[in-house]
Amino acid sequence: MKKIRLLAYAILTSFSILSCTDAYEIIQDGELTEEVALQTTKDLRAFLNGNVYGALNTQNSIWLSSVFTDETGLAPNNSGWYFAEHRYIINPDNGYVAGIWGDNYLLINRVNRLLRAAEKITPAASEAANYNSILAEARAMRALAYLQLQSYFTTDMADNNALGVILLTDVPELTAQMPRVANSQIYALMEEDLNFADANLDTVNPLSYKFVTKGMIHATMARMYAYREMYTQAQQHAQWVVSNGPALTPAATYPQIWTDAIQGEVIFARSHPSTEGAGGIARFWTTNTTDITGSPLLKMGMNLYNLLTPSPNWGDVRKTVFVDATSEGNTIVINKYPGKANTPLRNDVKIFRTSEMYFILAEAAVAQGDLVTAANLVRSVRLARKVANNTTAVPSITYANAGEAWRDILKERRIELSFEGHRYVDLRRLGEVAGVSIDRSPLDDGGKFLGAPLTLPISDYRWTLPIPSAEKLGNPSIVQNPGYN
Repeated sequence: MKKIRLLAYAILTSFSILSCTDAYEIIQDGELTEEVALQTTKDLRAFLNGNVYGALNTQNSIWLSSVFTDETGLAPNNSGWYFAEHRYIINPDNGYVAGIWGDNYLLINRVNRLLRAAEKITPAASEAANYNSILAEARAMRALAYLQLQSYFTTDMADNNALGVILLTDVPELTAQMPRVANSQIYALMEEDLNFADANLDTVNPLSYKFVTKGMIHATMARMYAYREMYTQAQQHAQWVVSNGPALTPAATYPQIWTDAIQGEVIFARSHPSTEGAGGIARFWTTNTTDITGSPLLKMGMNLYNLLTPSPNWGDVRKTVFVDATSEGNTIVINKYPGKANTPLRNDVKIFRTSEMYFILAEAAVAQGDLVTAANLVRSVRLARKVANNTTAVPSITYANAGEAWRDILKERRIELSFEGHRYVDLRRLGEVAGVSIDRSPLDDGGKFLGAPLTLPISDYRWTLPIPSAEKLGNPSIVQNPGYN
């Protein structure tokens, strides 16, 4: 008899990587399953490295945030790409929305399969540390996937009683009707996973920053608690990373982060080697290369570009790193992902960096009424980005009130974390308290005369993404988010 099962892993003998469109498959009795293929600790490690880490994909969130907010404008030679998202048209059929949902549930499903298989394996004493670390890494990755989902699909990240996403701790049958649950249940699993990961990760044989590390675990905790407005806990974990992780990268070597020549301040990244398939992260913004001859589809938003030349001009290295020198007029070519070696457009995707931890500490300071500390933390990032040959000092910062502090933190996050998938989430969680929203320039229309609005009220329903149509089709009882019915 055939069984329909949710399949979130590749053929286990090859450990190849599936896209979210491969999430479902018919498995016949006697065919290869994880119960057959995952029988040793070595099998678990191979599945983790190839299928769990391989499933991590934040590109859809980066791309959607980029075009929906004020990070980008339409390039003059864009013949129709991303026009809907640029005009704030978001619906349950949107491919990037479906990608964010599907990518993260694919990752969760693969973790759940690994954990289920691991229950039947008793490791030898010599393998115990590796076995426990495999479970730790897998559960940290599951927590990260849930953090991504919560960041977009719950109406209020800070409300434990608000409706969250679907909670999966096992692999359900395809026909199962899975409801959304309260945020409190999602966060409880995330905390359990991250605490387990922190306690069981093998630190004797540490892996590189492209795998789960202590720094990645604490960074995930810091971001999760900041998004929940639990700033005492967010401060604790962000400070751990600042004290124990990589330091802020100085301007002299900052460009090398973006060509993947050095780790620098990168805490955790999704590896995209030059040998891996076609395309790359930068293919969203451009066609061939990250210069004016590469047929850019989207350019840097003009108001963002103007922030890269501060007044007084103390020499912000981010202008020369994020903007290609061949930019012409209002066509500011995005060069944050220039490619590596002889492979244009493809770079490792940075998921956590130390600069974000400084911003979380600054947020915590504002929440605690310590505006001086918040200002010093923001200025620390600016000081790290100052080129050495500029004699103009980075101005000191004084915040007159909390609203001013929130606005400046958001501004610095807008610059530093641009094109890394933060802007949409930052505005939805901090826009109201800071009194800001999307800030586009009229020049971002690219001469297309689309009549696209320059901003979106921060109270608009589109600051929460819809449950994708594909999920509603297979799970019709699932509750849709307000505004999309």
